[in-house]
Amino acid sequence: MITRDMIIADIIRQHPETVSVFQRYHLDCYECQIADLETVEHGAGVHKVAIAELIEALNKSLE
Repeated sequence: MITRDMIIADIIRQHPETVSVFQRYHLDCYECQIADLETVEHGAGVHKVAIAELIEALNKSLE
């Protein structure tokens, strides 16, 4: 389960299928060096993405 406090790069490494979700929400995190330090919640906030919606979509991609 993906949570808002997880590091983006860790999610992408463990679950590469989430890349398409990040792309859909215009979070090109797989190309960003900050992804190694940034939580999902912070990234969503910076890019003005609804965190609950993003978390739901990320978790659905794991099914």
